[in-house]
Amino acid sequence: MEKEKAEEQYNSETKDVSNKEKEDTIQSSPNDDASDNKKTPEDKITDLEEKLVRQYAEMENQRRRYEKEKDDAFEYGGFTLAKETLNLIDNLERSKLTLENDEDLKNSEGFDKIVGHLEIIYKDMLSILKRNNILAIECIGKKLDPNLHQAMMEIEDENKESGIILQEIQKGFMMKDRLLRPSLVGVAKKTQKKEQNTDENKEKNNEKK
Repeated sequence: MEKEKAEEQYNSETKDVSNKEKEDTIQSSPNDDASDNKKTPEDKITDLEEKLVRQYAEMENQRRRYEKEKDDAFEYGGFTLAKETLNLIDNLERSKLTLENDEDLKNSEGFDKIVGHLEIIYKDMLSILKRNNILAIECIGKKLDPNLHQAMMEIEDENKESGIILQEIQKGFMMKDRLLRPSLVGVAKKTQKKEQNTDENKEKNNEKK
């Protein structure tokens, strides 16, 4: 009898340990695995289809980025070279102005020929840039546009609206639809005298009322 009780107790303890191990195994298993086990074959197929769609979308985005980079390289590959070339145009323009403002050189022989040759080279360079879709920005008489112009100074002028460009200090250029460099300009500014007179007239009109 005692032997049978001992065997029953041993079997009961072994069963409890076995059940506990099973519970620990279930608790320690990842939720994803448990969830996957519950999914039907149709659900798994749906998940695979969604993953394929996401991967395809990522590949399409990468392809579009590559195409855009390739197009930009083709369209604007000479952007840096074009920007540096503008320094030559600036130097030619400065040289021409320096010669024209030198009174001693004006009276020397060959002055007109030198200035004329510089003018020809200058125009040729602008023509070469134009053929490569690099155009000078027109600015005189236009309203200051921060996207195209950079104001370097203010010029008092009673006859012009504030912000109108009166002077071009350095030419700006566009390369197709991209800004190569902004125009450096001087803009109109209403004189303080006129502003004071306007304020005085307003005060007088208010007093009359």
